[in-house]
Amino acid sequence: MCAYLGMIFMACVFASPLSSAEDDLQLQIPPLPATSRMALTDMQSRPYIIVDIDWFNWCPSVLKAEDGKYHMFHTRWPKSIGFLSWLTHSEIVHAVADNPEGPYRILAVAMPPTGKDRGDWFTSHNSKIKKFNNKYYLYFVQTRGDSFAKDGETKRIEMAKTGYQHPLWKNEARPNQRTFVASANSLEGPWKVSKEPIIQPEKTITTLTVNPAVCQGPNGTYYMIIKGDKPGGNGMRNQALAIAPQPEGPWTIQDKPVIDNLDTEDVSMWYDQTRKRFYAVFHAHTFIGMMTSADGFNWEKAKQYKLISKGIPFDDGTIWMPDRMERPFVLTDEKGSPLMLYVACRKENMSANIALPLKVF
Repeated sequence: MCAYLGMIFMACVFASPLSSAEDDLQLQIPPLPATSRMALTDMQSRPYIIVDIDWFNWCPSVLKAEDGKYHMFHTRWPKSIGFLSWLTHSEIVHAVADNPEGPYRILAVAMPPTGKDRGDWFTSHNSKIKKFNNKYYLYFVQTRGDSFAKDGETKRIEMAKTGYQHPLWKNEARPNQRTFVASANSLEGPWKVSKEPIIQPEKTITTLTVNPAVCQGPNGTYYMIIKGDKPGGNGMRNQALAIAPQPEGPWTIQDKPVIDNLDTEDVSMWYDQTRKRFYAVFHAHTFIGMMTSADGFNWEKAKQYKLISKGIPFDDGTIWMPDRMERPFVLTDEKGSPLMLYVACRKENMSANIALPLKVF
């Protein structure tokens, strides 16, 4: 029965080709107010910059709710354990602001590092908040490993402090990363987490499914771009494409990847109703880039392929150069026109979620 329904779904998708306009999207990123830059040193959040003295902040995603406010779901993990504890102790927090640039005020922990209804899965990372059909969906990544069943907390701390070369990191925690989804009728929860991962690596990706990005197309189909290792890629990552009839799935990975010729991560995607096109931003090693698709299946470089190099401009003429600038997320208006680009930045022992205004021209 499931296979039959899947065939009907696929037939409907391909029987309804999407019409599209030319890719003429051009974005400009104005410099941020220099008055906000002090947040990077005194660790007090301000408009455009979200920081915390005790936590690493990462993975920003934002939506505007019916209350007129902007709700950010982002990850954080304790500085006391170290930056690499994102794989062991990350949690997702819910913050709110009157304006898309903030300042944001944390309301609650939406998804803690572990939970009694989540079995032996741990960490809550790569947060993406979405609303479909009057319901909220929080896509995120967890991991697990048989070796953590006993003295799990001690082992997680040891692994986080050791890093990539720890045997548990290489052999269990990294390859067991999978994407889940939690649903709720309210942004305040309670959140019901899927019992199992909603997508497994196959076809164009291997090893893991992380960095989920989800949007709904005009024909009702749900599209996901998901990262995994490139088969035979010697450490290179691929961006796979999956589709589903519902936000929860079942998700079916397609034969053709979105990106397989460049090592990339952290996609955010949306559908532009005016241009009748899909767009997606990603982070590469030296820039934040943008892809586009007329039908959601066949992707190509956008006309504005390189959106921004890895530096934060301020209106006094200075550019702050972080060590890392990743996790791009684009907030759009109700028609899919970009409003803000959020990025996660790290420099030495601090990290910040930074909101960059976008001007369409």
